[in-house]
Amino acid sequence: MTTDTNTKPRAPRGLHSGGKRLWRAVTDEYELAEHELTVLLQAARTVDHLDVLHAIVEEEGVTHLSPQGVRAHPALVEARQQRVTLAKLVASLRIPLDDAQNVGRLPQQRVGVRAVPR
Repeated sequence: MTTDTNTKPRAPRGLHSGGKRLWRAVTDEYELAEHELTVLLQAARTVDHLDVLHAIVEEEGVTHLSPQGVRAHPALVEARQQRVTLAKLVASLRIPLDDAQNVGRLPQQRVGVRAVPR
């Protein structure tokens, strides 16, 4: 099922500023099928989680004293894992990169997501 070309899907409740920005940036440009909206929602939630983790690291620092000595802060470690998850979610949507990001890369073969008619 695709979204109606005249109405963009609204950002789901519970998303914070970072997640809403991602949601709007993608849905302003592309018409997504229902399963793609589910992936986008998870990506937006991941962005929100990264924002929280970033705030923790900013406040507490990048290291943490543990019984094993000084280690990377657990929030920093989790942020790294969340970034990997976000990259996979965004890649699964196969959203084309803009021209500046495409330099030196093979063009993506876009199937599924359709650009919103203007």
